[in-house]
Amino acid sequence: MIKFTKMEGLGNDYVYIDCTKNDIENKSEIAKSISDRHFGVGSDGLILIKNSKDCDFRMQMFNSDGTEAEMCGNGIRCVGKYVYDKGLTEKKKLKIETLAGTKILELNVKDGKVSTVRVDMGEPILESKDIPAKSGKTFKSKDGIKFYKVNIEIEDELKELTCISMGNPHGIDFIASAEKLNIEKYGPIIEKDNHFPNKVNAEFIEIIDKNNIKMRVWERGSGETLACGTGACASAVASFLNGYTERKVNVELLGGNLQIEWNEENNHVYMTGPAKIVFEGEIELWLKLMKTLKNYKIVTFFLQ
Repeated sequence: MIKFTKMEGLGNDYVYIDCTKNDIENKSEIAKSISDRHFGVGSDGLILIKNSKDCDFRMQMFNSDGTEAEMCGNGIRCVGKYVYDKGLTEKKKLKIETLAGTKILELNVKDGKVSTVRVDMGEPILESKDIPAKSGKTFKSKDGIKFYKVNIEIEDELKELTCISMGNPHGIDFIASAEKLNIEKYGPIIEKDNHFPNKVNAEFIEIIDKNNIKMRVWERGSGETLACGTGACASAVASFLNGYTERKVNVELLGGNLQIEWNEENNHVYMTGPAKIVFEGEIELWLKLMKTLKNYKIVTFFLQ
């Protein structure tokens, strides 16, 4: 039996497993099965909490399609809550190892439990080769900051995407109405477009005013989700670079609000938002090798 915890940050939900004592095998296949909202626990993916040589903990995450991802802003806030609330640490400032580098978390604790987490997401990556993105053009903000855009044509409609990485790639499209957006039409095409060698997370942004934006997101490997922390950070940066907002904005997502600040002094992006435990349980997994398939497939699992 494997113990798990279902957690969410603004509705961006993952299944969390403590692997500080024992790791699990077949992570990709387990992620796909456990994320299934009809036959599994149901989530946007799987996050494993592990030991780290250089940091307090390591976060390893998988999307619902089984692909390993670099980072998740909402997910890492929940990692902070998990390790503190579960007694794995007494620290209120944590260093978390991710594939996108080390992230610093500041935990806001009320009545012995973490309520919100402020995450130092590091510097935004604006160089096209490092995002990565290709076949686009370089632009300059009013402050002289260089950034990159690509054009994608979808059914005779030209989409101009601002390209930014927060450790994972994002393409930001500014639109008139987030509510009226047909995200199923645009999201999958942008995600797999040839401008992005590693695919991309697509954010669609409606500017409300200089301090507020609305966002919908199509996440690489997961589809539309209620929130995306790295996407909110990338969108805040893109909104400033294009002259639409100030450096500090409130990002309204389907799952709630995030406060994002792109600090001018150190160039770091800071994200503040909630983290919650939904429920806990135990699962028992049987892995059976299917002779007609190349990979292992989870054929049964029970919730208790």
